[in-house]
Amino acid sequence: METEVLVQAERLTRYYDRNCAVRNVSFQLNKGDVLGFLGPNGAGKSTTMQMITGNLAPSAGKVSIEGVDLLDSPKKAKGNIGYLPETPPLYRDYTVDEFLYYCARLHRVPRNRIRGAVGTAQERCGLDSVRDRLIGNLSKGFQQRVGIAQAILHSPPVVILDEPTVGLDPIQIREIRTLIRELGREHGIILSTHILPEVQATCNRVQIINQGCLVYSDTTECLEQQLHGNTLIAAFNAPPSLDEISAIPGVTGIDQLPDQRLRIHYENGRNPAETIAEEAVAGHWRIFELSPERRSLEQIFIELTCSEPAMHSKDTTR
Repeated sequence: METEVLVQAERLTRYYDRNCAVRNVSFQLNKGDVLGFLGPNGAGKSTTMQMITGNLAPSAGKVSIEGVDLLDSPKKAKGNIGYLPETPPLYRDYTVDEFLYYCARLHRVPRNRIRGAVGTAQERCGLDSVRDRLIGNLSKGFQQRVGIAQAILHSPPVVILDEPTVGLDPIQIREIRTLIRELGREHGIILSTHILPEVQATCNRVQIINQGCLVYSDTTECLEQQLHGNTLIAAFNAPPSLDEISAIPGVTGIDQLPDQRLRIHYENGRNPAETIAEEAVAGHWRIFELSPERRSLEQIFIELTCSEPAMHSKDTTR
């Protein structure tokens, strides 16, 4: 089945005076994708999001929404986007019904379809029980739901959510994440967040921006493979020499850790665990630990964002 491309960003660049905040960022969003967009503070994440939504013009590059150029036809392109800013634009003195009917008119939903559009958005976001309540009297979790409802009222193919779970309690976070996964079945979702477990819980793709450049872009499945890495942790009561372990096929390096434990590095596709176990039995090494080492998402994030991006050095334009 042919992939439907919803967002195509090509070499997006944005300067503030002489400072390059975003440089040559390119990616695409397909229908059914939930794309996690990560980056440390000041990395260019918000600037990129503003360019994608049409709130900020790029200094160079282009964005197409469902094949419509955002700069050439901004109204048509923006009509295909639903957007939830980090601080939802809610009118606290409106009821949920009043606010969503108002937003439906802003989104140019035809009058004969407004009632159905509002009802569908409320049902999808779990707002039926609070439709007559003032937004200002709702919990933070329900206010976030109202914000998401206004973003999907007009059934846009692209939904962009900026930090949708900030300030929520654990139960509310789980509910919003479930809602995002459900929306991802019919839309393309871009989820901007600094909460790393949120990406693992909701997204099928992830990209990381650092110092204005994309430093990682892949599926969460590939990310999970990186979390496991190519290392084993081993411990022996009668340890062999490091040369004996180094001679095992596939082993590329050994680190000595506290408590006489070893970190054993190996080549891709050549896990030596079985051979190490056999050699331990034959050599009476009295092995009592042999397990794959799992890196955390935080470790990968720090590795990618605490050094200069390989594709970009600090801007020296004068």
